[in-house]
Amino acid sequence: MKFLKALGADIKEIGTTFAEGDGKTRLSYLIFGLGPLLRGQIVKGISFLILELLFIVYMVRFGWVYLAKFNTLGTIETTKKNRVTVYGDNSFLILLFGLLTIILIAVLILVWRMNIRENRKEELRLREGKALPTNREFLASLLDSNFDKTLLSLPVLGIFVFTVLPIIFMICVAFTNYDKNHQSPTNLFTWVGLENFRQLTNFGSGSNFSPTFVKVLMWTLVWAFFATFLDYFLGMAVAILINKKGIRFKKLWRTILVVTIAVPQFVSLLYISKMFANDGIVNAYLMKWGWISSPIPFWTNPTLAKITIIVVNIWIGIPYMMLIATGLLMNIPEDLYESAKIDGATSFQMFKSITLPYMLFVTGPFLLTQFTGNLNNFNVIYLLNQGKPLSGAMSDNAGQTDLLVTWLYKMTVTDTNYRMAAVIGIMVFVVTAVISLVVYNMLPSVKDEGGFQ
Repeated sequence: MKFLKALGADIKEIGTTFAEGDGKTRLSYLIFGLGPLLRGQIVKGISFLILELLFIVYMVRFGWVYLAKFNTLGTIETTKKNRVTVYGDNSFLILLFGLLTIILIAVLILVWRMNIRENRKEELRLREGKALPTNREFLASLLDSNFDKTLLSLPVLGIFVFTVLPIIFMICVAFTNYDKNHQSPTNLFTWVGLENFRQLTNFGSGSNFSPTFVKVLMWTLVWAFFATFLDYFLGMAVAILINKKGIRFKKLWRTILVVTIAVPQFVSLLYISKMFANDGIVNAYLMKWGWISSPIPFWTNPTLAKITIIVVNIWIGIPYMMLIATGLLMNIPEDLYESAKIDGATSFQMFKSITLPYMLFVTGPFLLTQFTGNLNNFNVIYLLNQGKPLSGAMSDNAGQTDLLVTWLYKMTVTDTNYRMAAVIGIMVFVVTAVISLVVYNMLPSVKDEGGFQ
């Protein structure tokens, strides 16, 4: 409702500006920056005019070609005739530059609106008998009062090119049939509407893609839960034990744990993967000592593989949480513990009523960040066992320990199933966004900001 009101007010202002404006302002509706140019605002007027001219050149020479084919994503395939390549359309480029053109049209409308608003401001200023800023003053303002706009222009452009445009492109791919059978320019892909999403949710179609998605999603949520909270509470417990009075060599224990962080995960996880393989050092020594008669299937048994991954992640995550908890525990006032001891509270009661509430209050946002990060934790899963084993009623190259993000990776790199990978990417975003929004509003630090002040 607020958006509609703001839009209505904006449209009304555009009409008022045209009705009450002079000839310079009205001409600026077609020729950007003409009003400022005729009023002596050379720099501002030329800036608007250059943007309009660049857009026209882009549309005539480049943009319109792709925009005209955007609804079909191309109809002429590249072929070979008499050993000569006859080039046709390229669905990938049509989709990419078609999107870019649509976005640039939206940007042009925004620039057009800014142009009209500047004309309105200049006219009102002149009617009030005030002089317009000189060109030198306008340029100086870009390094003074308007320096925020100058400073943010390049970062905003970079975010648009390298973040916003790829995300929109990925969303659009989810509505196409872009896969290994439709590789442009020889095999064009086209729009298929909601067909890919129907395939994801259609459990009665005979395809096992939907059951696979549910299994992978459930394991992703289970993994994120254990990977987050086991590391959190065990890391906190280690910090409490090391900080406990009477414990000797505190610096040594902390150093040993920090050393595990110093080793790159890429190295340590690959090494652990080899250690727990059927012919790895762990099985070799267990068999040598006579404790087992055959190798333990750490990576080939689905249930055991999941347990092993969670346990290995504990070894990785505890040092980080220990360091964070150590700093926070030192900030809890000792008076609280002294008062609790006088009242006869036990160690568990003090932990439950003082330590844990304080830790949850301070680290709540961090805990949420860790959970959402574990939903997309590619390194641990893929470096340990590449999502294997592949046995069971799983489809589309999905392994029993694959997360949504590793499954998405396999779809793009191994299967070149870009359309379903895009759908999975959207679902990862939806799951992460919903959990983040719900949990964030439940955090103590959000509900009661002054609770520990």
